[in-house]
Amino acid sequence: MTSLDKPTEHTEDTEHEARAVTEAALFEAFGGVRGMIETVVPGLLFVSIFTINKDLHLSALAALGVSLLLVVVRLVMRDTAKHAFSGVFGVAFGVVFAMMTGDAKDFYLPGMLYTLGLALAYIITALAGVPLIGLMLGPVFKENLSWRTRNPGRKKAYAKASWAWGLILLAKSAILFPLYWWADTTQFGWVLVALKIPPFLLAVWLTWVFLAKAPPPIDVFAEMEAEEKRREAEARSSAG
Repeated sequence: MTSLDKPTEHTEDTEHEARAVTEAALFEAFGGVRGMIETVVPGLLFVSIFTINKDLHLSALAALGVSLLLVVVRLVMRDTAKHAFSGVFGVAFGVVFAMMTGDAKDFYLPGMLYTLGLALAYIITALAGVPLIGLMLGPVFKENLSWRTRNPGRKKAYAKASWAWGLILLAKSAILFPLYWWADTTQFGWVLVALKIPPFLLAVWLTWVFLAKAPPPIDVFAEMEAEEKRREAEARSSAG
């Protein structure tokens, strides 16, 4: 075992630093407050307009329009637009489904199917030993896949977090799919909007709890830079 592979000694300062890094990484990966707003606003606008006038076309186009506006705002502010772009694609699929079937509830169907598929992906990857949360957050923490073989405590934390996300999203799907068949459009839409943020926040909080208690990430980029500098120093020594 090299010094880089040895567990880091957990002092109070180290733990505070690890928690801060974890919070920042989760904020970046999941979009923070603005990302949550961009997730909620299109659906909220859709159900609000449909509740008032039952106009599917106006509701769908308004939701799509505000999604595009959120992307434009991101681009103008030169901020990362990946969360806003993903929102546009989700809304666009919903608009297409609803327009094709003429049923306003189908606006929500692509997002529900995505949620269910994502829940299964979290659980399946955790069972396979390559938890999806680790694949998503590894690059953010500059550890890539080093947690798989060199940091077992961190791998365990990623597995726990993936299970948390999977089970929470499955529970959400278990609520929404029966309502999709039984509830009317306005009731279903308001329930769906209400369930946008709380499950997400719970999953993010549990991820933070698991990772804050895990060993710190191994910065593979710093390792590569150190190795490159070592080789350059050896080359200069040999040349001298």
